[in-house]
Amino acid sequence: MAAIIGFVFSIVDGLLQLLIWAIIVNAVMSWLVAFDVINLRNKFVYGVAHFLEAVTRPVMAPVQRIIPPLGGVDISPIVVILVLQGVHSYLLPALQGFLLQFA
Repeated sequence: MAAIIGFVFSIVDGLLQLLIWAIIVNAVMSWLVAFDVINLRNKFVYGVAHFLEAVTRPVMAPVQRIIPPLGGVDISPIVVILVLQGVHSYLLPALQGFLLQFA
């Protein structure tokens, strides 16, 4: 049972890390589009941007409703990354330890 719990938590850990990287890449890509370094008329760029937006929007939208852009700068990715890092560093290990007590 302990192996299954460890496996599930390693999968969740990997998914959290992928989500953090998707948020970072989405933020950088939005800056590149805003400064006309890359163009969304390119099908590949549009596909990547659309995919990243679809992946990160469910996590980012609630935070963006609470924290509006400050002077044109959206700080919600920073807030979401800090929360996800807290979940990764503190909540997941505590939950895994709690569940391993019963295994």
